[in-house]
Amino acid sequence: MKIICIGRNYVDHIKELNNAIPTSPVFFMKPDTALLIRNRPFYYPSFSVNIHYEAELVLKICKVGKNIQKKFAHTYYNEIGIGLDMTARDLQDAAKDKGLPWALAKGFDQSAPVGTFLSRDEFKDVRNINFHLDLNGTTVQKGNSGLMIHDFDDIISAISNYMTLRTGDYIFTGTPAGVGPVKVGDKLEAWIEEKKLLSCQIK
Repeated sequence: MKIICIGRNYVDHIKELNNAIPTSPVFFMKPDTALLIRNRPFYYPSFSVNIHYEAELVLKICKVGKNIQKKFAHTYYNEIGIGLDMTARDLQDAAKDKGLPWALAKGFDQSAPVGTFLSRDEFKDVRNINFHLDLNGTTVQKGNSGLMIHDFDDIISAISNYMTLRTGDYIFTGTPAGVGPVKVGDKLEAWIEEKKLLSCQIK
């Protein structure tokens, strides 16, 4: 199982981090040890003092695919969930300043909390899915899949040109604006529409 994450997929988030708008999907990887499930707590790592949350819709791949045409991409996932791309922003900024990869800032252990998945059949239109993230009971991020620069099918097709997708892979599809830091004692709750699918205590 691999975790593939899409960066810079919402214009407002791109602007808040002063990044350039990409012409094709930008993606990076997290190892399987990043996965955090069943609402287990996230333990603040000792190597960072600036951990940020990034809420994202997550696709679960349901069959093997390579060089997938966009028109067939929708047949390669059958569940949609929500997850958190936990980011060591201080490590990321330092790496960017030096022109170095920032895998450590994104791929550390437990940096990918993922909640319960819903069947794709529950959604009338996957291009109009609302989701949001609450921090200590206050909404800090709101997103809609229709605001993505690259939609689900674009993402799946693009990734499959470079690497084979396998059953059980996760794709994080990008975060909207509103990312920010967490501290010990905080509680994150992530929602798709009116369903709370993920709860994560920071310890």
